[in-house]
Amino acid sequence: MKRRLAALILLSGVWPVQGSAADAMPPWSERGITGDLDFDALANADTDPLPELVALGEKLFKAKFVAEDGAGRPEATQAIVPTKRRRPSALAFQRMAGPDANSCASCHNEPGIGGSGAFTANVFVSEGFESADFDSIDPQFSNERGTVALEGAGLIELLGREMTADLRAQRHAALQKARETKTPVTVSLETKGVGFGKLRAEPDGSLDVSGLEGIDDDLTLRPFGQKGVFASLRQFTVNAMNDHHGIEAQERFGKTWTGTDDFDGDGVTDEMSIGQVSALVAWQATRPAPGRMTDLPADWQKAATRGESLFSEIGCTECHRPSLPLESLRFEDPSPFEGAGTLRRADVAKPIVLDLAELDWVKALPRDDKGRVLVPLFGDLKRHKITDASRDTLGNELLSQRFVARDVFMTSELWGVGTTAPYGHRGDLTTLNEVIEAHGGEAAEATRAYTALEETDRQSVIAFLRSLEIPE
Repeated sequence: MKRRLAALILLSGVWPVQGSAADAMPPWSERGITGDLDFDALANADTDPLPELVALGEKLFKAKFVAEDGAGRPEATQAIVPTKRRRPSALAFQRMAGPDANSCASCHNEPGIGGSGAFTANVFVSEGFESADFDSIDPQFSNERGTVALEGAGLIELLGREMTADLRAQRHAALQKARETKTPVTVSLETKGVGFGKLRAEPDGSLDVSGLEGIDDDLTLRPFGQKGVFASLRQFTVNAMNDHHGIEAQERFGKTWTGTDDFDGDGVTDEMSIGQVSALVAWQATRPAPGRMTDLPADWQKAATRGESLFSEIGCTECHRPSLPLESLRFEDPSPFEGAGTLRRADVAKPIVLDLAELDWVKALPRDDKGRVLVPLFGDLKRHKITDASRDTLGNELLSQRFVARDVFMTSELWGVGTTAPYGHRGDLTTLNEVIEAHGGEAAEATRAYTALEETDRQSVIAFLRSLEIPE
């Protein structure tokens, strides 16, 4: 009970995050970060931690961060690994090189808070290693990306965790068999109906990973980011807070990893606590999954029904799978697959557990005959090559990201696509028809099948996709 009370007091904002606990903030304070939560208290609470976490998470997501919060990073770069600038930045905010936003909601706001963003909200993504200090939109220094929606993100992460565990179990079984039989073992990796190529295990314990498809060699599925490079909402959040706001999470930029509590040299120490990051994670993880429009006119409904059948017939569902089955709705923070620089299981006594099964919108999702939730994402959480010589619109980036080839992208989940225009990773394709016709590479055959349809049938496909919405 005492721990619960402490968490509530901190959430109320009576104690400021920075400065003396005795200095209560006035109600007119312009600060964006005005409350904290005790991670251990929530992890050990005998009641549901979601209300406190989500309330603070929403507050932080909407907040407009100010210098007193730690906004800006004069002596640090946007790199995911703490990196000092070669020279201090002359500007606190810089649209191209960042920090480029005052609030999370300033980009994620269509059709509502947590959604996608218009072309004006595009960001410029540098790999952050060899080009740590860039101040240009020249494509040799950065890749321009559109803002993606966060709805349903918790289910996406849970799917990624289960698929990672499944693939790693298959790897372990192959290694064990190779050792026992003293002969090489080749396995075709598949999880939830999605194939990820082949893996060869040798009797000496080595692995041939040259046959893998759409996933990293460590078999960690990374479902976030347009290139599929972030394994968790926590990693995504810590990265984004530094990159876009100059707010540096203690778990990566604090003394444990950098030896200082003010790595970016802005005079504000320990800018974001592990409890505050957890609150942002919880808010994102509980965003409702997109759905379908229910009040369509009769002619639209008829066209959408026809379009959904055609969408499957022409091969689009090979990648944009209508649903993937999810075994468990237990969301643990931190994830069991976090890497260095993000809070890990070994860093805490026990994780915070969020039971997504208690959410009303989750209860409304369909289930299969095994009781598994069918997540209607229209995706496969796999990377694919989507350009070729005849269709290179989606392959116009010059920098690879996290060693993912320039013409390879994660399959975009299409749930909500009817309300997330514009399209393409840069947000420069204005219609669904444009982005479909831009698909090449592994999607070339489906694109040819689409373009070969009669105009009325192509319009039916568009009618179907436009019916997939993020409710306002």
